Amino acid sequence: MRLDGKRALITGAASGFGKGIAETYAREGARVAVVDLNIEGARAVAEALGHGAIAVQCDVSKAEDVAAAVKEVNDTFGGLDIVVNNAGWTNPNSPLMDTDEATFRKIYDINVLSIFHMTKTCVPLWRAAGAGVMINIGSTAGIRPRPGLTWYNSSKGAVNLMTRSLAVELAPDKIRVNCIAPVMGATGLLEQFMGMPDTPENRQKFISTIPLGRLSEAQDIANAALYLGSDEANFITGVVLEVDGGRTV
Repeated sequence: MRLDGKRALITGAASGFGKGIAETYAREGARVAVVDLNIEGARAVAEALGHGAIAVQCDVSKAEDVAAAVKEVNDTFGGLDIVVNNAGWTNPNSPLMDTDEATFRKIYDINVLSIFHMTKTCVPLWRAAGAGVMINIGSTAGIRPRPGLTWYNSSKGAVNLMTRSLAVELAPDKIRVNCIAPVMGATGLLEQFMGMPDTPENRQKFISTIPLGRLSEAQDIANAALYLGSDEANFITGVVLEVDGGRTV
């Protein structure tokens, strides 16, 4: 029960890493808001979690959606302690000149602008409360980029650096901001990252670049998010924690 009494909002929580984080947070005592554009998926996850979990529909690229989601969670839970900005998107792995402007903007709207919206909405609440925790899901792509994902790589580089800058500026308000940088995982975006069908042979090409010899799993990311969201990490801020099996060494 390392998060007993905590109230958490997790974006992109209907599947993948977000779902794993939501499950772990609920198991450790937190009340969880499963926030996703896919409201049916979010409801299914929230129902399975129990423990007062709720589902909230939200397009994280839209300021009004984020503000409404935070208000709903804050009103329902009577406060908000932790936000995990997990929702993300990528273009399929392809030559950089093949990506059009609309795709580029969508990458940045979901991966980067969403954190701007969440910050603008949550910081006033946390300043009033005297504390708050934000965890951003960055990527090893922003540290050691792979070819074919230039625009995605750059968006995650922005997330990684934004985290550190937010941490410094918000530290006087007792608001902690940290980042988790996963290596490629077996999520719904895997084939887009690979730019090829998900076969054992194609997976092996990518696994061979990871010293510990496997892709990341949702529980790996959830374990890191559990620590960073807990009071055990109350002196940790501005960290970009690589959960990557040694990929960025």
